Amino acid sequence: MNTIQKSNIVADPAISNQSSSVTAGTGIGKQGKIVAAKEKTGLKRNLQSRHLMMISLGGTIGTGLFLASGNAIHIAGPGGALLAYGLVGIMVFFLMTSLAEMATHMPVSGSFSTYATKFVDPALGFALGWNYWFSWAVTIAAELSAVSLVMKFWYPHVNSLVWSVACLAILFLLNVLSVKSFGESEYWFAIIKVVAVIIFVITGILMIAGILGGEAIGVKNFTIQDAPFNGGFLTVFGIFMAAGFSFQGTELLGVAAGESQNPRKTIPSAVKSVFWRILLFYILTILVIGLIIPYTNPNLAATDDVTISPFTLVFQKAGFAFATSVMNAIILTSILSAGNSGMYAAARMLWNLAKEKKAPKFLGKINKRGVPMNALIITSLVGCLAFLSSLFGDGVVYVWLLNASGLTGFIAWAGIAISHYRFRKAYHAQGKDLDDLVYKAKWYPFGPLFALILCIVIILGQNYTAFSGDSIDWHGLLVSYISLPIFLGCWLGYKWKCKTKIVPLKECDLEYKKLS
Repeated sequence: MNTIQKSNIVADPAISNQSSSVTAGTGIGKQGKIVAAKEKTGLKRNLQSRHLMMISLGGTIGTGLFLASGNAIHIAGPGGALLAYGLVGIMVFFLMTSLAEMATHMPVSGSFSTYATKFVDPALGFALGWNYWFSWAVTIAAELSAVSLVMKFWYPHVNSLVWSVACLAILFLLNVLSVKSFGESEYWFAIIKVVAVIIFVITGILMIAGILGGEAIGVKNFTIQDAPFNGGFLTVFGIFMAAGFSFQGTELLGVAAGESQNPRKTIPSAVKSVFWRILLFYILTILVIGLIIPYTNPNLAATDDVTISPFTLVFQKAGFAFATSVMNAIILTSILSAGNSGMYAAARMLWNLAKEKKAPKFLGKINKRGVPMNALIITSLVGCLAFLSSLFGDGVVYVWLLNASGLTGFIAWAGIAISHYRFRKAYHAQGKDLDDLVYKAKWYPFGPLFALILCIVIILGQNYTAFSGDSIDWHGLLVSYISLPIFLGCWLGYKWKCKTKIVPLKECDLEYKKLS
């Protein structure tokens, strides 16, 4: 989430109701192709392959890349940053393949919340769903704050509240029209970011070779002082955890599967191409920055100043006029994209929770355009209230809300890994043929287990420095890990209230209820 610095399941009829609602308005032909139907109930499957591609890709290219990547190089050196981002990229690959296997078999907007409910424990699904919704709702508030900072670059004397209100109105309008308007807007937001990265990489390569911007730079910046690695294992470990935040948003592919025209075809295609593109963009971008700008350059440490972002520095060095204004416009696009995705994901997750009777019933209603209006309105209001809290009391409440959402993305990733492991075990336990799966994740069970372990390492090691001093930094621990007890409280509280148990493998609901 990129911001400037992001009842027994077998017997419960609510689950079958949810499945029906997900597929209401769709029909499945003999060849398994899902096509839009005439009914005006249920979510509309209007997201095309290109939409899914850019939703997943665009969700990971944001301010984490445009601004914070320089700080990663500054701290760990270019080699350390490449290693950290490469490891996170591998983890994301396994998570994406795990999600794709489940999403092609059971394409629902509840995604990993529904999968955890069906394959692990309804209480885990409840906790994952509500924590994910909360995280995105707070992210919307973060984007409302960020857009005002960006706009002050051009209009320093205009009240910040004007830009925040305008941003909220735009995001709400894009989501309220239809899922197709969301998909189209996200597609073009992502296109702008992708083109910017491609131009940056090409420009950087020309500069390194000496074709543009003066003499050839070569690899000399990889050999200065302690480069390519700086600070040893602990600094790489710290960047590894920070890099995870930059990649968050890829799981949106699973949420969007419930409204894809043909998820059995488009999701595998998106997974296969998106991973390599993400890895290509991140690895090549960091390599170019590390080669052109010495990691000792103090400007790389800035994570919220567009005038000295690594992209701006490289473009200025190449002699591009208006580099700062262009990058500011691209960062504005990233903010709108993150807010747009956040509103979509949060509304769909809240709608799904209502259909599973884990949220108030009125949130499960859908209008004739296939938009969960009540869930969208509540999500917008919560995001707005969270933003307003940043304007009062020195923003203390707002800071705590942001901290509370900090680890939620990694918790969601861990939930995906656990759900996939259990899904495949249940599939085998019930005597089903793996060849019947539309998409099979490679490297099972290594993939989900490897991803789960790394997610746990990131979650637990989020603030390892709190233990490195003469005394434990209790305030730092509370700030860093507050989202963990909140998640556990949701999980255990629901488990205690509803007396849920881990679903036996042979009783896991693997069937996707389809309407003909």
